[in-house]
Amino acid sequence: IISYFTNKNLAVKRIVITGGPGTGKSSVIQELKVKNYHCFDEISRAVILEARQEGIEQLFLEQPIKFSERLLEGRLHQYQEAQSIVQNIAFYDRGLPDVVAYLEFFNTPYEVAFTTICEDNPYDTVFILEPWEAIFTKDNERYESFDEALRIDNALKHTYKRLGYQPVVVPKCAVTERVTFIEQYLKL
Repeated sequence: IISYFTNKNLAVKRIVITGGPGTGKSSVIQELKVKNYHCFDEISRAVILEARQEGIEQLFLEQPIKFSERLLEGRLHQYQEAQSIVQNIAFYDRGLPDVVAYLEFFNTPYEVAFTTICEDNPYDTVFILEPWEAIFTKDNERYESFDEALRIDNALKHTYKRLGYQPVVVPKCAVTERVTFIEQYLKL
């Protein structure tokens, strides 16, 4: 499936910002960047756009395993890349377990290697932003409804918990307040 290595040097604290579609993850990541934290952007939009250039309109719907492998490879690359950053903390707009959660949400069978990669490359803390109808919007790459976002939220929570995480729920408030909550929780 995918070649990978297990990271034994966990000097960099890895922090995931996750949640269903349209929950404000990218806005929180952008605010963290403004505060000069090292952040890794969500890569699914890039994978979707790359597939469209290859003539595949909805890669996840047409070839869910291929899409998920590309996501897993990209997120694993981000995970590994954190070892070379100067800062001692890295924020991720979604983590490796998100791939498994989405596959399970869509009832797509997958190889055990997907879960193994998640287990072998742990994060220090996982923050989850819950669905918030007031800020939810659809666009060309986000095709889920708000009801689907609620169900995806449940799948994410279930997957992260099954992998041993206790996701920290970020309150629904202004972006700057959400970032302050994260900083205070992490004692930054």
